[in-house]
Amino acid sequence: MTAVNDRAQTFHRLHASGCFVMPNPWDAGSARALEQMGFKALATTSAGFAWTLGRADNQVTLDQALEHLRVVSAAVEVPVNADFEGGFAVDPEHVAANVRLAAATGIAGLSIEDSTGDELHPLHDFDRAVERVRAARQAIDESGTGIVLTGRSEGFVVGRPDIDETIRRLSAYAEAGADCLYAPRIDSVDHIAAIIAAVSPKPVNLLINAPFTTVAQAADLGVRRISVGGTLARTAWAGFLQAAREIADDGTFSRFERLPNIDALFREE
Repeated sequence: MTAVNDRAQTFHRLHASGCFVMPNPWDAGSARALEQMGFKALATTSAGFAWTLGRADNQVTLDQALEHLRVVSAAVEVPVNADFEGGFAVDPEHVAANVRLAAATGIAGLSIEDSTGDELHPLHDFDRAVERVRAARQAIDESGTGIVLTGRSEGFVVGRPDIDETIRRLSAYAEAGADCLYAPRIDSVDHIAAIIAAVSPKPVNLLINAPFTTVAQAADLGVRRISVGGTLARTAWAGFLQAAREIADDGTFSRFERLPNIDALFREE
């Protein structure tokens, strides 16, 4: 059995019970640091990775994304879930082709979202969205990797905060073969509970990108998996930008104190 299959099996087991936190590194170094802290799984962040290239989120190419998945997966031993955006395609057959490419990078899971990037029509039509998830499911099954498929509905991200429609879509994605369901930017206890009730027994991922709840509280609601999206990357950028702005504006260096020994994280014994 390959290491990829081993990690995919481990990832499935993590979803079977309890609640685990899957933070989002943006490069190999941040991935290794998080692994050393004891996190049992990690997830890439499309935004965090895009910023390392000097681009905005959703402006990365398929080839760049695939190479990033290979780099992050190879840097750690824990399962890595891929933020695979919308599959870098519109039609289900093209989504399937790209999922097959992603499944070969060493990841243990990936997500397919239903946003279009079109402000006037920000979500794929319901039937097409479901077919895209079904195509991803078939591609994973044909790959033999056993990686975890997450179906994402982006209504609350793209200005369509309709909880009934979100639940309708997530329920359909579950029926189409998604192993885990995810609606980013949901921060209402009632909405979280309603999603969990609708798709149970399949696990639900909760994005925590603001201090509106805790791991213990999310677990009590029945959340199985927690991610933080690009928020760890934003906290790193915040420190960098604040220090650089002080230098540019004031010519002072007060933030260069009490800094961590980064070499110590990565030095081979």
